[in-house]
Amino acid sequence: MSHGDGGEGGGLRRPRVGHIQFLNCLPIYWGLMRSGALLDVNLHKDSPERLGAALVAGDLDIGPISLVEYLRHADQFLLLPDIAVGSDGPVLSVNVVATRPLGELSGRPVALGSTSRTGVLLARMLLAERYGVDPDYFTCPPDVTQMLLEADAAVLIGDVALRARHEAPARGLAVTDLGQAWRDWTGLPMVFAVWAVRRDFAAAHPGQVKEVHQAFLRSRDLCLAELDEVARSAARWEPFDAPTLASYFRALDFSLGDRQVAGLREFARRAAGSGAAPALPSAGPEFFLP
Repeated sequence: MSHGDGGEGGGLRRPRVGHIQFLNCLPIYWGLMRSGALLDVNLHKDSPERLGAALVAGDLDIGPISLVEYLRHADQFLLLPDIAVGSDGPVLSVNVVATRPLGELSGRPVALGSTSRTGVLLARMLLAERYGVDPDYFTCPPDVTQMLLEADAAVLIGDVALRARHEAPARGLAVTDLGQAWRDWTGLPMVFAVWAVRRDFAAAHPGQVKEVHQAFLRSRDLCLAELDEVARSAARWEPFDAPTLASYFRALDFSLGDRQVAGLREFARRAAGSGAAPALPSAGPEFFLP
């Protein structure tokens, strides 16, 4: 039976694969589109939060998951090797936007955009441990104007963070890039999301997982070779021009090599120390190895 969605006869169903509906994952999607691999998967686009919840619930088989959600449920997942969303320096789209210096935020209201667990935890750890402040946090929708009516600083990720970064100078706002802040703090890259497969699906369908993994790697490489073209295409329907998008895509790190894994482990260690996630096993994250 061909790649149906299952059905009578109990044939193979296409893997249910998540895709983050943010600009930071557009390059991966572009490559999947260009290579024709989209035909072989049942793709679900959504916010990072909802995709993570669907993976944890078993409603998706494979997909990107925020690093914090992965750490909280690592026993359910294997990581796909050499693919992630992170940065080794500025990430441009995970920011604290503030009306006063970060060192003056103790007891002050800080708004957490309700879309990211990893960016929010990174901001909280950074403010507590690097700046020694204990703000009064609250969660709200990620609208920077609304957030800063009620707070002295806002933690933003994704497209709204990228927009806020560009508008900040004209509005007299200070922007702290959390990718750069992590690098300054630890000397390591920051991994914001990883690609994971449910262990039960990997055990039952290792061949399909291998195909999806290879499709993602091909997609990533295809896109990196054509970043300016990706940026030009995206600029037609995004509120950013092509050079802005190209520089953003170049800032992102879609790999998961030794340095990135070291950054992931350091984040996991600090997250466990703050009680935000269980500790990783000493051997580190477990990978899918076909």
